[in-house]
Amino acid sequence: MEKFTYVAMPTRVVFGAGSVSQLAAEVERLGAKRALLISTPGRAGMVRVLAKGLGVAGLFDQAVMHTPIAAVEAARAMAKSVDADCCVAVGGGSTIGFGKAIALTSSLPVVAVPTTYSGSEMTNIWGISEGGAKKTGRDVKVLPKAVIYDPSLTLDLPPGTSAASGMNAMAHCAEALYAHDGNPIVSLMAEEGIRALAAALPAVVAAPKDLEARTSALYGAWLAGMTIATTGNGLHHKLCHVLGGFGLPHAETHSIVLPHALRYNSVAREATRRMGRAMGVEDVPSGIWELERRMGLAMKLADIGMKEGDIERAARIAVQAPYPNPRKVEYEPVLELLRNAYEGRRPE
Repeated sequence: MEKFTYVAMPTRVVFGAGSVSQLAAEVERLGAKRALLISTPGRAGMVRVLAKGLGVAGLFDQAVMHTPIAAVEAARAMAKSVDADCCVAVGGGSTIGFGKAIALTSSLPVVAVPTTYSGSEMTNIWGISEGGAKKTGRDVKVLPKAVIYDPSLTLDLPPGTSAASGMNAMAHCAEALYAHDGNPIVSLMAEEGIRALAAALPAVVAAPKDLEARTSALYGAWLAGMTIATTGNGLHHKLCHVLGGFGLPHAETHSIVLPHALRYNSVAREATRRMGRAMGVEDVPSGIWELERRMGLAMKLADIGMKEGDIERAARIAVQAPYPNPRKVEYEPVLELLRNAYEGRRPE
């Protein structure tokens, strides 16, 4: 076994159906008395109900995708004006992103209650959009102090959103398996995450109220978040960040690009072997493409708002700054990858 460095993220996790009843106790553990609740406009009612028994200082219910700077500044101003001493973010990656953005400049502790499979709650990665580009960074200040995983809160997540969000989580595991700074511990979590997600997601799509399937999917998403927390990203995540700058929806972009990025990176043989073992398939890129098709996901970037005229620009941006990846990142092959993803071709 080669030398490696493993970093464990200091997050407290409370997992299982009904765990959200522990929310007030988790906030109390932090010594906090004035929580700023964070949600999307559509989740505001649910969040108010969940927050019963909490000392609530205010509710910021304007969380949106890609954490645009104007909305972030409004959230930070509200946290200050209501004298909040912690943030409680209930929702998906976008909502948790707002909690992180507040923590970045204020050091307020965040309690995250994820309702999707994005995995953002397990990482110290933040992202803020400004002027058509997304700036990201890592800072331990933004890592949630506590995460409550309650699968019963995911029962209303529509099947399509569940599947796309789950494939986003699977992408985290896949790239962790061939990350330049990976290690045997992260690889264990990544393979187990893929196994759990590949089995659970079709069951969630077939029966959205199946709590057991939802629990397995959330378990897989937790593992996926832990894998991305301490390893660097490769081509797949880079492309998805670039496409996010074109206004494409985050989870759907991940699910469409993933099989094509894995075909590009199939030179990472050990990682590919482990993915195949976790999914029970011989050919991983085709297996993932088939899984997505079976779940009724969008298969083409053209179907989620990508303009054909932007493909070349996206490929140019993706190859501008060098970054570690199992296979050299070059313009022509990346352009071909994006064209295949745009047209939704099976990754041969």
